[in-house]
Amino acid sequence: MNILLPMDSDDTQEGRLVHILEAKKWAVLNVEEGQVVEIKYFDKREDISDWIEAVVVVGDYEPVMEFIEEQVMVLVAHTQRSIDDIFEAYLFKELHDMPY
Repeated sequence: MNILLPMDSDDTQEGRLVHILEAKKWAVLNVEEGQVVEIKYFDKREDISDWIEAVVVVGDYEPVMEFIEEQVMVLVAHTQRSIDDIFEAYLFKELHDMPY
């Protein structure tokens, strides 16, 4: 499974989840058997060729229509900002579905 995150940098430890329109980098987390096996960073979303199953955003009012049209699951991390915290919340099903 690939999870897309709009990030403020490509620093895996210090990078923070940001609003879609503020993204400086896009992180793609490749998740297999409950583990992150790879993290790839991209400058633009258009550069991503991997199939994305989910995108994580910071709030309920993000511009996500493009993801919805592509049938990508949209999850909201209201308080989690680091990759580790977001992934942990994902594993424990603590991320919320986007209210449409």
